[in-house]
Amino acid sequence: MKFFQKTGWFAVCIGLLFHTAISLSIAETGDKVVVDRIVAIVNDDIVTLSELNEILDPYAEKIRTYGYSPEKEKEMLFQAREEIVNQLIEKTLADQEIQKAEIVVNESEIDSAVERIKKKNYWTDEELRENLANDGLTVENYRQRMKKQIQRSRLLDYKVKSKIIITNEDIGKYYQDHPEKYSGTVKYHLRNIILQQPSISGGEEKDDAVLNRMKTIQERLKNGESFEMLARMYSESTLAEGGGDLGLFQLNDLSDSIRNAVKDLKAGQFTDILQTDKGYQIFFIENIVTIPGKTLTQASPEIEEELYNEMLDNALKSWIGDLKKDSHIKKIL
Repeated sequence: MKFFQKTGWFAVCIGLLFHTAISLSIAETGDKVVVDRIVAIVNDDIVTLSELNEILDPYAEKIRTYGYSPEKEKEMLFQAREEIVNQLIEKTLADQEIQKAEIVVNESEIDSAVERIKKKNYWTDEELRENLANDGLTVENYRQRMKKQIQRSRLLDYKVKSKIIITNEDIGKYYQDHPEKYSGTVKYHLRNIILQQPSISGGEEKDDAVLNRMKTIQERLKNGESFEMLARMYSESTLAEGGGDLGLFQLNDLSDSIRNAVKDLKAGQFTDILQTDKGYQIFFIENIVTIPGKTLTQASPEIEEELYNEMLDNALKSWIGDLKKDSHIKKIL
């Protein structure tokens, strides 16, 4: 079916590709020699090293600035190279499908796409040309890229997106299966006062002194003094200036010990002294906020979008997988 899979032509093809590889390998430009070679064969097409490096080089520069060890940097560069080669193979497969489907894009459609980009970025023609030049592109290069994008979008519409169907039953099931998203939430607005415990070398005596200071603060709270004021005065936290304001939390966001201490309290109440890995703490319930849930009708649009994106991702992977199975693909890394 495929050119490379026709046994009668196979030897001829390999010879032609070998000749192509030699032709690609050396091209003189003045006194310089530009080296290129094949990194992948995709049916009747090839992916070249120059195509790979055009995408890889910016990523490689970033990776080299991260300060990884030589071994880690080598591993990251290898992974990036592998991923980009796979993307180029998939792009080539898609372009071959575009040719088979004979997807035509006329100049007026490209004009409209370019105008949308200019309008979105508030660019004049000259500003567009300047920005393209900064990326090493001409307007003609850019128009060719826009044409390919439109063709690939239509190919996906035809091959993948048109086959995605989301029913009301799908939406209803998702709603029932995810009550945590739509049944409403209760959040606790918390403040804290924290006194840090001494290191192990500080001994029990210093620890007792810290605990006694916290007990004194606790007594002052019981006598009606402002939690916010005492937090500003005594809390050993970067949040002390804000009165120990921690913000809103669901109970499930809290550790077991803090959750158990907080869950039965009302707004305006505070916990007992808790010993935590950050030190001795007292938590204050500034407010309890109930965020109402969403009905099925209210949640339907976002559920539909969630399901669509999930199905599209799966359908794309399946479609690309089928293309790869039916194609001759060889990496030459």
